[in-house]
Amino acid sequence: MKKSPVFLSLLLLPAIVSFSQSSNKLHYKATLVDTHNDILSAAMMEGKDISHRIKEGHSDLDRWKEGGLDVQFFSVWTDKVPRNKEGFFKDATQEIDSLDKLVRNNPGRIILARTYKEVTKGIDENKLVALIGVEGGHMIEDDLGKLQELYDRGMRYMTLTWNNSTLWASSAMDETLHPDSLQHKGLNDFGKQVVRRMNELGIIVDLSHTGEQTFYDAIATSTKPVLLSHSSVWNICPVFRNVKDNQIKAVAKNGGVICINFFSGFIDSNFAKKMNELEGTKGKQIKDSLQQFYDAAKLNEIWRQRFSAELDPLRPTLAQLVDHIDYIVKLVGDDYVGIGSDFDGVSSLPVGMDDVTTYPKITEELVKRGYSKKSIRKILGGNVMRVMKANFK
Repeated sequence: MKKSPVFLSLLLLPAIVSFSQSSNKLHYKATLVDTHNDILSAAMMEGKDISHRIKEGHSDLDRWKEGGLDVQFFSVWTDKVPRNKEGFFKDATQEIDSLDKLVRNNPGRIILARTYKEVTKGIDENKLVALIGVEGGHMIEDDLGKLQELYDRGMRYMTLTWNNSTLWASSAMDETLHPDSLQHKGLNDFGKQVVRRMNELGIIVDLSHTGEQTFYDAIATSTKPVLLSHSSVWNICPVFRNVKDNQIKAVAKNGGVICINFFSGFIDSNFAKKMNELEGTKGKQIKDSLQQFYDAAKLNEIWRQRFSAELDPLRPTLAQLVDHIDYIVKLVGDDYVGIGSDFDGVSSLPVGMDDVTTYPKITEELVKRGYSKKSIRKILGGNVMRVMKANFK
């Protein structure tokens, strides 16, 4: 007798439920570390209280708990033009102030860690461990004294550049798209001095956003394992922010970790191509054709809707996201990859990965692919914990 699809599904249901329960058990027992989240600049600087669940954005304390997150590096970010008239450094300290306020208001739920011992203590106490990552060397304003001050405030990694280059380090965006604008390529003598001082203080050198020359100069200068806090694989999605095979091998040789960015445009090349079209000449032509019919505010609203409608069907899958993890593991092993979501800093995410409650889906996908429990624990957080231990005082 031929069995119906419904009957077969009912037979398989106990196995599916058991698999899901096993995956969840592994996920919530493992230490989960996310090395990049932009909630400080995306919401807290706008006065939003993330102590409890909010409707906007990707993150808050309730949802982090639901997603099984143990350690979050909070990104301190400011654009190429500072918000405050005092400059970039003031922007950075202002964002750190907002994180300090969150910690003070929720002492039973979150702790700001400065040492590796404080990180493990917070995990043991079942609190969210907050760490500070400053996204862009422009915030030290070419001043080693300000590097020290940010360290004293809790900064435990610094991304040498954001999209903008500094006087001492060239960015991936500038090295790739604006090479003629650069006064120099890579790290100059002061840039190497910054890296050495970061090693001395116990600040992880973060090489996301850096140009290839800066990357190689920094990795040659650093005596400690480095981090790429939110970057993905160039060979899968060839965009300037992703890293090539030789860079992945260099990180492995250094003992560092590459933490995969969830942004759709860094995961899938089809999405990236369409996004570039809409942001380039083709998109400008469409926008210009609408300009005669609407005022500026209405035009921007219509364009956002059009932009989303064009891109949403091209969002990558969870499997495509995990392909980036898989690629690094197959190239150099399971000791050199982690999670760097970029939640609250990106405009598009893979289907089903809509906020921080969805981390368990990554664990489930890794289990489906046959990863061992030991490997999954490394990928979810163990690898980054090793880099923290090697760098922190």
